[in-house]
Amino acid sequence: MTQAVQDNSEQQIDLARIDPGEAAELARRLRTNVERAMRGKPEVVRIAVETLVSGGHLLLEDVPGVGKTTLAAALARSLDSSFKRIQFTSDLLPSDVIGSAVPETDQGRPTGGLIFQPGPLFSHVVLADEINRASPKTQSALLEAMSEGNVTVDGRTHPLPDPFFVVATQNPVEHYGTNPLPESQLDRFQVRQSIGYPSIEDEAAVLRDDPGLNELPTLQPVLSPHDVQRLRAATVQVKVDDALIAYLLAIVTETREHEAIAMGASTRAALALRRAAQARALCDERDFVIPEDIQDLAGPVLAHRIVVDTRAGAERGSEEGQWILREILDRVPVPL
Repeated sequence: MTQAVQDNSEQQIDLARIDPGEAAELARRLRTNVERAMRGKPEVVRIAVETLVSGGHLLLEDVPGVGKTTLAAALARSLDSSFKRIQFTSDLLPSDVIGSAVPETDQGRPTGGLIFQPGPLFSHVVLADEINRASPKTQSALLEAMSEGNVTVDGRTHPLPDPFFVVATQNPVEHYGTNPLPESQLDRFQVRQSIGYPSIEDEAAVLRDDPGLNELPTLQPVLSPHDVQRLRAATVQVKVDDALIAYLLAIVTETREHEAIAMGASTRAALALRRAAQARALCDERDFVIPEDIQDLAGPVLAHRIVVDTRAGAERGSEEGQWILREILDRVPVPL
């Protein structure tokens, strides 16, 4: 056995050495650290951490000023990894995100060749801030990266860091100067989550303590990239009973047959819901999924992937879509 093969084999064995108790402790440590800067939104932080653990990507959609960027920055600071923030604007080009081939030089003299210069996308954690302010062409530059973990430039494929995690923020599409994300791009986000306004008590604490100013800059890493790799390896080992697979598929099938839905959830959406449920179970110190995992995550995982029939008076991603999913969950029998 060569040294390279042996090292790879040992790493795979090491990735498998994590039990639900240790996994839950790592996830708790990350959540606690993030909540120092993101006050009063424990469920939002929980879903963000679970999305990271499951290997998905996170889309935060809400009005300006409720903490979308703070949450993304707190997650990044809590990981001992590379982090880049990309401010999406109408004039941003795909090469500004991915990178481009530039002339190669030797001691300041051009050699006639080209060398790839990586863009800010080549980081463990990428904050795509206000992603829906960019053109559809620039938005689509993320498709290959988010689905395959690499990018192709001039016919050459370049792998991205592992782990790779995109946190995108966007304002509601009704706001001036925004371009709604196409279905293909939305489908790459495992979870779409709104934050909402804090309670009066939590908002008073934010005004008093200003955690974005006083806590966020002081956050220290509590997990390494290797910890995240171990958590992701453990997530795929969480058991999903056949009865729960059938339950999940029944929910997805209902989205395809519901009279108020023009386009239902895809197979990729079903896989995303299964992975999200496995991550929830692992972070809750279980090695098996329960029906509540699927029920709690069906909205964040599926709502942005369905297109509501405009004749029903609603639009994709709206509260009406959430209401339809709740109706579907009430309708589909829960396995005993």
